[in-house]
Amino acid sequence: MTDICDGYNVKVNIEKVHKDAIIPTYSHHDDACCDLYIVEDYTIHPGQRMLLRTGIAIEIPTGFEVQLRPRSGLALKHGLTLVNAPGTVDAQYRNEVKILIMNMGTELVSLRKGDRCAQMCIKPVYKFDFQEVDKLNPSDRGFGGWGSTGK
Repeated sequence: MTDICDGYNVKVNIEKVHKDAIIPTYSHHDDACCDLYIVEDYTIHPGQRMLLRTGIAIEIPTGFEVQLRPRSGLALKHGLTLVNAPGTVDAQYRNEVKILIMNMGTELVSLRKGDRCAQMCIKPVYKFDFQEVDKLNPSDRGFGGWGSTGK
């Protein structure tokens, strides 16, 4: 078994399932997320949801997940967001990674092949043992809910 981590970088296998796929890239050395690119042109109408192709499949190491997130520039400039943000890709998934995007803006948005469409973060996954109890331990917050902490 090969080591998947060199102390800072975790090795992740990526397969191009489309000839025009671009391997995800980090814009800066210490970025938490990398950019995903699309392999086709898309036109997204206001209020429309669409599944965008990235052309890549990913082999996520056991104990990790991929989180798909909107790009802040696309959100600010065009009102594009991910419907299920953050989207989750589990470690055993091996099909093409696709982006479920929605145009929340008021204008038609065109994306072109090779454009960045979303961000991808790879995060550790923790498993929990859920235990049923008769009563939960008290907390300082108590039973306060939505808006209970003030403004």
